[in-house]
Amino acid sequence: MNTPILKNTIAEIFANGKGILAMDESTPTCKKRFEAAGIPQTSEMYRQYRELLVTTSGLNESIGGAILFDETIRQQTDAGEPMAKALMKAGIIPGIKVDMGAKPLPEFPTELVTEGLDGLRERLAEYKTMGARFAKWRAVITIGEGIPTDACIKANVHALARYAGLCQEADIVPIVEPEVLMDGNHSMQQCYNVTEKVLKALFSELYQFKIDLEGIILKPNMVVAGKGCLIQNSVDEVAEATVNCLRSAVPASVPAIAFLSGGQSPKVAAEHLNTINKNFKNRLPWIVAFSFARAIQQPALDAWKGEQSNVKEAQEILSSRAKLAAAARRGEYSSSMEE
Repeated sequence: MNTPILKNTIAEIFANGKGILAMDESTPTCKKRFEAAGIPQTSEMYRQYRELLVTTSGLNESIGGAILFDETIRQQTDAGEPMAKALMKAGIIPGIKVDMGAKPLPEFPTELVTEGLDGLRERLAEYKTMGARFAKWRAVITIGEGIPTDACIKANVHALARYAGLCQEADIVPIVEPEVLMDGNHSMQQCYNVTEKVLKALFSELYQFKIDLEGIILKPNMVVAGKGCLIQNSVDEVAEATVNCLRSAVPASVPAIAFLSGGQSPKVAAEHLNTINKNFKNRLPWIVAFSFARAIQQPALDAWKGEQSNVKEAQEILSSRAKLAAAARRGEYSSSMEE
C-alpha cells in the first residue's frame, strides 16, 4: 500500500469543489430504468447512454471522478476510444464498481449481504490496467420489524473491510458504502440510530483489518425518514441529524464523505447537501461532497429517451445537474437555480 498515492487520488477527485458521478448501474438496474423511460434494453443502448455521459462537454468542471460498471469499462465510444480513456482525457478519474450485488443472507430472509470477494484481487489488478484508480462496494441495510440484525451488520461490514484491504493493497482508493435504505416507514430517529450503529461497527472492523482511514472515501446515506413515514422532516432537521450522526461515528482521519442520493429527488438531495455544508462546514473535519447517480443522471435519461437527436439536450441537462450538486457541495446552492 502506497498511502501518498491513495491520498493524491482522493485530493484530485474532490479538487475545486468537485464530486463523483455514479454511473455504475448494474445490467438489471439499467434494464429497469430504461424500461421505465421507454428505451430498448440492449447492451448497445446502454453503451450509447454511457457514451453520452462520458462525452458531456464541461462535465469535469463539477465531476472529479466517475464510477463505471464492468460492462462500461470494457466498452468504447463510437470513435473507438475506451470509456475510461475518454474520461481521463476529460480530466475525470475513472473508478469501478467491484461488488457482485446484494444477495439474501442465509437464515435471515428479509436481509441482504453483498457478495464479490472471490477473485477480487485479480479483478482489481485488471481494472487498474484499464485506468481505474478508485473502486466502490455497496452494502445494503434495511430497517424494518426486528431488522437490521447484528448478524447482518457484521456480515456486511466484514465484507467492506476485506474489500477495502484488497483495494489499498493495489493502491486503489476504496469507496466504502454502507447504505441504510430509505425504503420503509421508519422515522428519522430510527434511521439515525441504525446509521450510527452501522458506521460504528464499520469503523471498528476497518480498524481490525488495518485499513488506512486516510486512504478511503466514505459513501453514506443521509439521515432521513423512510419513504413511507407520515412525518417527513425539514431540510434543516435532516442536515442537523446527519451531521450529528457522522460526528458521533466517523473518525476525523477520514478525508472525504461523498453522500449517496439514495432515491431522493435531484432537488431534495441538493438541498440537503447544501444545508449540511452551509450550516455546519466549520464543524466538519472532512470534505463533504456527493457521489450521486439518479440525482444527476435521471433528468438527462428522461430527456434522452434513446434518441440520437436528444443527446445534446440530455448532455446540457446532465452538466447543469452536476453543477447544481457542486454548488451544494460548496454551500452555494439555491432552489432558484433550478429555473
